[in-house]
Amino acid sequence: MATFLYKLGRFAFRRRRFVALIWVALLVVAGVGAGTATPPGNDDFSVPGTEAQKAFDLLEERFPDISAEGATARVVFRAPDGQKMTDKANKAKVDEVIKDLTKGSDEIASVADPFTSNAVSKDGSTAYILTTYKVNAMEMDKDSKEALKDAGKKARDGGLQVEIGGDALEEMPEQGSTEIIGIAISAVVLAITFGSLLAAGMPLLTAIMGVGIGISSITALASTLGLSSTTSTLAMMIGLAVGIDYALFIVSRYRAELAEGREGEEAAGRAVGTAGSAVVFAGLTVVIALAGLAVVNIPVLSKMGFAAAGTVAIAVLIAISLIPALLGFAGKRIWGRKARRRKEETGSYASSDKPNAGTRWARLILRRPIAILALGVIGLGAAAIPAGSLELGLPDDGYQPTSSTKRKAYDLVSEGFGPGLNGPLMVAIDVKDAKDRKGSVEKAAKAISGLKGAAMVSPVTPQSYNKAGDAAMLTVISKYKPSSHDTEELVADIRDEADKIQADTGAEVLVTGTTAMNIDISKKLQDALLPYLALVVGLAFLLLMAVFRSVLVPLKAALGFLLSVVAALGAVVAVFQWGWGASLFAVEETGPIMSMMPIFMIGVVFGLAMDYEVFLVTRMREAFVHGESPSDAIVTGFRHGARVVAAAAVIMIAVFAGFIGSPESMVKMIGFGLAIAVLFDAFIVRMTIVPAVMALLGKSAWWLPKWLDKVLPNVDVEGEQLQKQLSTESSAAAQRQGDADDAELTRV
Repeated sequence: MATFLYKLGRFAFRRRRFVALIWVALLVVAGVGAGTATPPGNDDFSVPGTEAQKAFDLLEERFPDISAEGATARVVFRAPDGQKMTDKANKAKVDEVIKDLTKGSDEIASVADPFTSNAVSKDGSTAYILTTYKVNAMEMDKDSKEALKDAGKKARDGGLQVEIGGDALEEMPEQGSTEIIGIAISAVVLAITFGSLLAAGMPLLTAIMGVGIGISSITALASTLGLSSTTSTLAMMIGLAVGIDYALFIVSRYRAELAEGREGEEAAGRAVGTAGSAVVFAGLTVVIALAGLAVVNIPVLSKMGFAAAGTVAIAVLIAISLIPALLGFAGKRIWGRKARRRKEETGSYASSDKPNAGTRWARLILRRPIAILALGVIGLGAAAIPAGSLELGLPDDGYQPTSSTKRKAYDLVSEGFGPGLNGPLMVAIDVKDAKDRKGSVEKAAKAISGLKGAAMVSPVTPQSYNKAGDAAMLTVISKYKPSSHDTEELVADIRDEADKIQADTGAEVLVTGTTAMNIDISKKLQDALLPYLALVVGLAFLLLMAVFRSVLVPLKAALGFLLSVVAALGAVVAVFQWGWGASLFAVEETGPIMSMMPIFMIGVVFGLAMDYEVFLVTRMREAFVHGESPSDAIVTGFRHGARVVAAAAVIMIAVFAGFIGSPESMVKMIGFGLAIAVLFDAFIVRMTIVPAVMALLGKSAWWLPKWLDKVLPNVDVEGEQLQKQLSTESSAAAQRQGDADDAELTRV
């Protein structure tokens, strides 16, 4: 591997115009393809294998007119103190809003009059209009959303409080601002790290190019592969992250090779042969983690994982081909002016022979490995304690900022009608094979209404049935808020009753709706967590074992990762579930942790963590293989790698931390979780616990059974075979030169 990449690096450096032209052509082709392709569709959000999805499919098949997939909006009115919504003047204002809604969009399926649909609170202070659309929220056109926003303005001007809830106003989060902030911070960190604007700009340029090719390719293939507008979200985040990291690693190694006196082409070849090998295998671990999201069997998540994995693969290819080509254009200008001037004056690019911060830190750890290891493990263990109380769920509008209209609508409905109305349950009853169709539906309604968590069950009327009469639909309102554990128990109780009803009558009773779907998604993600973790860690363990020719090093890497992820989950629980420091992060409402958070953190953080592990420990392995003692190899690894790994980690933390400022609670949670996880893993696990463990293990860290050594492929990431080949070629060249000199002397 290292020999092949060495040759590739030299070729790219030498034929830099050709290589750069190929990548520019790929970017143009991808851009043209994206520009001319059919726009990406919207998520067909399905969760195969869940009861909620089965019920949803049944309703869509038997009740085609209800637009089960369509968006909904709840326009909530609150009368001024001393008035009621049933007052003539207020009623007229609501009627006017109904007319405006009906006229405002062709996408509306129905608008329910609150005065005829029992949507006025008992005290008369609150009422709401339930509006359904023929399309889902992401497919709604801009005019429909503007009409919905404008509908209540007249009533609001007339003295009524008007708030809008539901999913109809949901939009894709705007991308760009967070990425720009991340790129700006990355530029500053890179400039400080390299001391050269040219060197700092190279990783940014290639990362943006890689993301551009990846996102454009996703857009171009969206229609063919059934990708959605959300598929590229994860690809953009991860592609930018690893693209900067991988380029940073190779540019840093190239400068180190130049500092040792090698010429540009040779330095580029060695940089790609060594650091490039680490990049390839680090990239493979990221691809494994992202592609492994398919284990969850949620199509949208699987597509996001595959798209992001493809973008990572592009980032790897750019790092090992385009980077050496750009290094060829840069030449020695990859160093700043001060370093080039120092080279002319002293013969060296290095500013001083004094040990750098990485060297000093490694030596400190070598002096006190047990104490530092214990401190790191105890610290992360303490941070992980709250993870034992982890409660998973999908937050509803009750977790929106209190200033948002969706949150205000949620609170008004809770006060006027009870919290359960914010997340009604839909019960689909298939009576096609029932002995007594009408009787089985009435029996189901009666059984459900008797459950302790049910506040209301819609009455069985002729409108409850479809046209064929072989299916019925009931609405169940919980006594509790949608995201509560009590509502989850109600859904479980309904399903228990459904089994009894089916056994007695032959009617199949299924529960769906947004609340039930969220419950089933959370359960599915929770069940997939351990298989996903086993797959990702297991495959990566085998890969790292081949890379490092060791059993204990990959085992230590995997255990360290688990420790950092659990500690990060503990921090997320402490802030977003328990409320510790909630005001510091502008968390207005605590509650269950987003069900996708653990598996998302595992996938993303594992990939980034293995980047740092591979780059740092490969440098140690390289030094050890080339004859250094285990302790000296640790110091060498940190002298060359610590600064680069620290810079890469700071960039990632800054990028992820930018999401903490989002008003969306879920986005805020993701940003905090990923930022704290990278902080724990990079600085506590990789740069503190790992060298302490390596120091204690000594030579045994590199132990590998002989039988296993024969079975595993020799990928030569540390460049041992490359070093031997170069030494042999150097000796042969020296011998040829010596023979030529002898011949010349003989002639003289």
